[in-house]
Amino acid sequence: MALKREPEKHVNHERWLVSYGDFITLLFAVFVTLYAMSQTDKKKVEEVMQSLQQSFGMVTAGAPTPKINVIQSKPISIIPTIKPEMSVAPSGRSRSGQARTRAEEKDFRQIKSSIEAYLVKQGAQNKVDLTITRRGLIVSLKEAGFFDSGQAQIKQSAYELINTIAEVMTQYNNPLRIEGHTDNVPISTAQFPSNWELSTTRATNVLKYLLKYYDAEPEKISATGYGEFRPVADNSTPENRAKNRRVDMVLLSGEGERGEP
Repeated sequence: MALKREPEKHVNHERWLVSYGDFITLLFAVFVTLYAMSQTDKKKVEEVMQSLQQSFGMVTAGAPTPKINVIQSKPISIIPTIKPEMSVAPSGRSRSGQARTRAEEKDFRQIKSSIEAYLVKQGAQNKVDLTITRRGLIVSLKEAGFFDSGQAQIKQSAYELINTIAEVMTQYNNPLRIEGHTDNVPISTAQFPSNWELSTTRATNVLKYLLKYYDAEPEKISATGYGEFRPVADNSTPENRAKNRRVDMVLLSGEGERGEP
């Protein structure tokens, strides 16, 4: 008896529609996700822009965000040249309203130790000398570290050192004397006819720096120049002459204050 054969099944030529439908669904999901992400980023960007504009005073809080032009319609001006001596902003902080205390001998020792530790850390021990005398604490800024030869403007590279020293010394209400000194080598330029002018101008520039950036009390601070006439070493050798070229910042003790004019 012959077996009965089943008829062949009809080939379904539309099966690809299932895969195509799945692909379209996934593609739709991808685009929906991308759209949602772009909207979130756009909102964040607008919030950041508005915050920056408020910070720079372009708009007030709650005001609509103005349209920002990437290219300004007016011509761009050349940026003014920054003066070399001020191309690095000092880090001084005003202390207006804060009560200053008077430094005593123990404070002088603490200040001296603090500055010396900083100098060691910076490898700048050869740029500053510190001594405590009956006059008070004397911080000697050597010419090589703070001034160019024959010049009175504080060097840009010295700002970090002088900022640290000023930060410590201006915490107290002791009188502060700024004293300029030179060696005995004559100078004669249009700006500095003698060592008197050079030493006085250096001291005055340090004083103005403290007044401008550290809120030093004008009635408690003074500057003077002694030229070559108050050396700390004999001027017979280059090493000793280098020691004499300095600006002393003197935080006066009570005894030292009584001995000052």
